[in-house]
Amino acid sequence: MEISFHGAAQTVTGSKHLIHLANGKKILLDCGLFQGMGDKTLELNQEFGFDASEIDYMILSHAHIDHSGLLPKLIKEGYKGKIYCTPATADLTQILLLDSAFIQEADVNFVNKRRIAQGLPALKPLYSIADANNVFPRFVEIPYHQICHISDDISFMYTDTGHILGSAAIHLTIQENGKETKITFSGDVGRYRDVILRSPEQFPQADHIILESTYGDSLHEDFANTEDALLEYIMDTCIKKKGKLIIPAFSVGRTQEIIFALNKLETQGRLPNVPYFVDSPLSTKTTEIVKQYSELYNEHVIELMKMDKYPFDFKGLEFITEASDSKALNIRKDPMVIISASGMAEAGRVKHHIANNIGNAKNTILLVGYCEFHSLGAKLMRGEKRVKIFREEFEVNAQVGSIRSMSAHGDYDDLCQFISEQKTDLVESIFIVHGEYDVQLEFQKRLLNKGYQYVEVPGMHQTYKL
Repeated sequence: MEISFHGAAQTVTGSKHLIHLANGKKILLDCGLFQGMGDKTLELNQEFGFDASEIDYMILSHAHIDHSGLLPKLIKEGYKGKIYCTPATADLTQILLLDSAFIQEADVNFVNKRRIAQGLPALKPLYSIADANNVFPRFVEIPYHQICHISDDISFMYTDTGHILGSAAIHLTIQENGKETKITFSGDVGRYRDVILRSPEQFPQADHIILESTYGDSLHEDFANTEDALLEYIMDTCIKKKGKLIIPAFSVGRTQEIIFALNKLETQGRLPNVPYFVDSPLSTKTTEIVKQYSELYNEHVIELMKMDKYPFDFKGLEFITEASDSKALNIRKDPMVIISASGMAEAGRVKHHIANNIGNAKNTILLVGYCEFHSLGAKLMRGEKRVKIFREEFEVNAQVGSIRSMSAHGDYDDLCQFISEQKTDLVESIFIVHGEYDVQLEFQKRLLNKGYQYVEVPGMHQTYKL
């Protein structure tokens, strides 16, 4: 048995891990899009590093595009099998992939106008909306804790990782040459005591673990500070300076966390009386799905809902879907809070809001999540004074702030707690994925110090024998 790594290998996005069995069968864990990798992004997304038609089984950990975003391309290039996922992941992935396909087509159309004017051949999108629609009939929904036999010699089970709605770790049991091998892929691990979701679950003993490491070298701030931090930015920007507070936020997870925090401020009578907008059709749709899966909330939220039936809504909140209404926000001069996708400020309506407001010192751009190094969000977070948006250079006069307590990824304490019930002498290997290389090296040292014997940081397209 072998395992090879074709994404999220010494980088954060593009999750794709391939298990090769001795009988020729191949199991693909995730099929994610690379994001925020600068000029390398398109090239990385063009080639899988494996033949899609040779994959026998596809198991998805969760809906985020850096884990699911190349599924249309996988099918387009010859994958003929099923796609296993949790029920919530099926619902979320459908709207995320359709949005991604729309962006692929729109971006290529924009670039092609210039290429055609220059006499260059037109480019094709990675995939189309039609390609995305080919994915959804393949979904097979598997609830948490249910053992799914995908062949005579392969079964798996999902456990909740508390990262986003429906996120799961994958626990494979493989029979090969008379031996049973257990492989766990963590997917993305959430935080213990998350404000909305249940904590990550413990899982059965594994022989081999593929473990994410996004924040493998850091500790997060306490969740309890989130509402106060948000309130401080609203008071300073909207009340004191009469400006606009622009919050780039991932449509799944982060947007709902912000709405939940603002709702708590309102119930406490502390929320300033200014307009609040969620300007993203995708965020609007995902929030509706989040409302449908209340059984996945933690006990605190379920208890809260006995007094407040609508924790993702409050007075003054408006969801914007029409493009004309979105553009109208940029004309308005009154103070307001705009929450808009994407979280890294790499695509979507938030780029237009930043472009229109970045030059005014009254305004604030508030970053509330992870940003890939080359992304616009990361450049702003690093304090760059001039940035390019839509190929035009802008001077950064707006205040740039960040709230570090809102990450949906666990820090190194959370990750270590996640694997704490594993017996170190029984774990033959840990492969660290989904992280920046220097962070992974720090996390590798931490795991070795905890007694794990073999901890590897795979490179892109690297193969290991198990």
